[in-house]
Amino acid sequence: MKHNGQILTLLAVLVFFAVVPSVYAQTGQQSAPGQEPQQGGGGDPIRLLNLTPEQREQIRSIREHNKDERAAINERLRDTNRALEETLNSENPDEAVVEQRVRDVVVAQTAAMRIRILTEIRIRRVLTPEQRNILRTLQQQAKESRQERLMDNAEERQRIHAERSRGLQNQRNGLTPLYPRRNLQRRTRP
Repeated sequence: MKHNGQILTLLAVLVFFAVVPSVYAQTGQQSAPGQEPQQGGGGDPIRLLNLTPEQREQIRSIREHNKDERAAINERLRDTNRALEETLNSENPDEAVVEQRVRDVVVAQTAAMRIRILTEIRIRRVLTPEQRNILRTLQQQAKESRQERLMDNAEERQRIHAERSRGLQNQRNGLTPLYPRRNLQRRTRP
């Protein structure tokens, strides 16, 4: 249960960082100051946040400040994952080595999550309370959308499995007839 909460937190953080990078692509496209941002399914999330040019620059600066550290951490995470995979794929993996590789991956994942969360905290400090509320709404919508997709995928897998099962129910191991005989009485000739 604790693991699921961590995954959801990580996904929320990732959604935030999926939204923030597109700040760089924006060139002054903002809603009018009195105009209420739309919070519907469509629209650019950055535009919905209605960031000021100063906020955009501050966010850009925060992300730029951590860029080298993030790159190094992500490279270390890739390397540790690769080392674990190689160890697991070896002819006769040593459990002690596998345990060490797993610990290395966990440390790298922790460092990656730490830098993402610290960056998010710094970015959230730049946002107004209204913008933070909009961000929470966007993250909640993204979470609900992911859950719907997961449910749809699960239902689709169940449907496919049921169809395959129906198609296989008359197949047997060849030891008994495909169609069972009915209780036929022997007819005697008159």
